Amino acid sequence: MTPSARIQAAIDLLDLIIASARDGGPAADTLIARYFKERRYAGSRDRRAVRDHVYDAIRRAAERPDHGRAAMIGLAWERPEIAALFDGSAHAPAPIEPGEAGAEAGAVPAWLQPLIAAPVEQDALLGRAPVDLRVNRLKAVTADVAPLLLDATTIAGLPDALRLPEGHPIEQNDAWKDGLVEVQDAGSQWIAAACAARPGMTVVDMCAGAGGKTLALAAAMAGEGRLIAADTIRSRLARLEPRAQRAGATFIETLLLDQNHEARGLEPLIGQADVVLVDAPCSGTGTWRRNPEARWRLTPARLDRLVAEQARILDFAAPLLAPGGTLLYATCALTDREGRGQVDAFLGRHASWTAEPIDLPVGRTHGAGLLLTPGHDGSDGFYFARLKRGA
Repeated sequence: MTPSARIQAAIDLLDLIIASARDGGPAADTLIARYFKERRYAGSRDRRAVRDHVYDAIRRAAERPDHGRAAMIGLAWERPEIAALFDGSAHAPAPIEPGEAGAEAGAVPAWLQPLIAAPVEQDALLGRAPVDLRVNRLKAVTADVAPLLLDATTIAGLPDALRLPEGHPIEQNDAWKDGLVEVQDAGSQWIAAACAARPGMTVVDMCAGAGGKTLALAAAMAGEGRLIAADTIRSRLARLEPRAQRAGATFIETLLLDQNHEARGLEPLIGQADVVLVDAPCSGTGTWRRNPEARWRLTPARLDRLVAEQARILDFAAPLLAPGGTLLYATCALTDREGRGQVDAFLGRHASWTAEPIDLPVGRTHGAGLLLTPGHDGSDGFYFARLKRGA
């Protein structure tokens, strides 16, 4: 592909991504993979260049553009070398007309700006994220794994964490294939640490998904005790089983719950758990480094639904705790409605519960919990709080 043809391909892909964001369709990565599967003529350099153009255009535009050409023209305003490729040649975009509209630059959509927690450095939300790893204590220690990953650096305060440069193909490395490491952002590792799970405990990961935090809890428990990974989506839980096998965490139990009737499936666990982790469905505003087009998908109505769902999950998760047990509430979101406000509302509904301080060398105290941000902590953005059930 010529450089100009790569720009047109990026515009075509941006059209697909914009439409998908508007209609609730597949994520950008999925659309990009499909696009190139149908265009075998594009070599690896072409695919890499087009992908970079697409994500550069997405990262700079807070508001969803009307179409892909506007997104790419916005990028061309800042990069003359791209503007020059709008040359009208074969397979190239038409020249940019005088005064033709392009997407405005920005980090956070205007409607969302007032809702973002005050300490967040908004520009840092769009930086490229590194590849963070958690060394699996069930199989290895960091000192043994680090020599296998020559570009790896340690992360202060996280003895099991290693960091690789953005885009590192870790899944081609034997350390990953053999279950010595799992890909896990440092923020997620801090959340697992805040759970303070220990061998012999009964621990429930309420919104387990594919089980990244479940595996971290399994390592903290040294394979001893009872660890239940619960979710309402079968396909997500199915992804945990091969990961648990690779990690040597075969003691994990999975529990598929019926959406909107979760309490029925959880009845046998009432009053039994030492720790319940609720990593709730959220806006994902803390993960924009990895999913920048998520800004184009979020709407006020969707945020309202997420806040209501988070409160509902907290309320049916709370009875699972034994007296003195800990509920760790977490979201990869940076809106106060999903973080500080959600915890305050829970404590208002449940008078016997209290918030505990979280003693970690990262984050900033924000209300009853802790706020992690890319700019301050070098991780994805998270809010989490430790909630203690009264005796």
